[in-house]
Amino acid sequence: MTNNCLSQNSPSICDYEGSAYRTDFWEGQGREYEDLVERIALRKLLPPRGSSLLDIGAGFGRLVDLYAGYDKVILLDYSTSLLGEARRRLGDDSRYRYVAANFYHLPLASGLIETSVMVRVLHHAQDAPAVLNEIGRVVQARGCLVLEYANKRHLKAVLRYLLRRQDWNPFDRRPIEFVDLNFDFHPGFVGRHLTEAGFVIRHERAVSVFRIPWLKRAVPPRFLAALDGLLQRPLASLKLTPSIFLRAHRDESAALAQDSFFRCPACHSAELIEGDGELACQNCARRWPIVEGIYDFRWPRQTGVESDA
Repeated sequence: MTNNCLSQNSPSICDYEGSAYRTDFWEGQGREYEDLVERIALRKLLPPRGSSLLDIGAGFGRLVDLYAGYDKVILLDYSTSLLGEARRRLGDDSRYRYVAANFYHLPLASGLIETSVMVRVLHHAQDAPAVLNEIGRVVQARGCLVLEYANKRHLKAVLRYLLRRQDWNPFDRRPIEFVDLNFDFHPGFVGRHLTEAGFVIRHERAVSVFRIPWLKRAVPPRFLAALDGLLQRPLASLKLTPSIFLRAHRDESAALAQDSFFRCPACHSAELIEGDGELACQNCARRWPIVEGIYDFRWPRQTGVESDA
């Protein structure tokens, strides 16, 4: 956990820098079922092709094979070590751009993105409405967001509450922080703040119906995932699964796309000039490093001028 570089009063960030997330959490850790069902949901919700896609919290690039139909793919994460792993896996494919940034201050021009994806990320947001508002800023009119969130009102939580085996109320719309910087959200809370961010929910999927440890051990994951895929749409309206996927479309109030690509996360200027190993902001004089193909907007280089950050 860390604070972002722009303000000491900003929400904390869950930082995976230096972690072995791929091998410690995914590969060989009994989560093949989760990976399969999330891919099923994404294939149903994600537009198959487009001009630009932003994956927020892309990590080591677990889902990039689903983005083959996009001309430009931006992999954004707070961890440069995970982005470096993604870059080594994908090679020098010019379709990909790697950006290390804080999801409260996306270093992208307003109205730039056609499709945004955020899976297994919102649950780390201390201020989820602020994150959704920032995504709403960068997604163009009629563009879309494919979002996954951890559902506070899942069946197990409801049963435990009714049996008085847990104190917190799954029907309360406020987020619950069950572990430091890990939040579950009520569907009504997410829906309200998506609307306020300028999105309209069009499709939903109930995912991980069978996320039960003994069941995952007893039944082959591909068979279990196939059953999950059949139930995702019929069960979506009940919203009783631990994971909810949705596709929301940006309304007509979105900002018009600009000619620029990046914008300074500190002063919001689009006047950034790429030089030798850095992007230099012409407005506030901050310099953002480019290291091994990763644009790093977390910490500006020293400029010799006093900063108001």
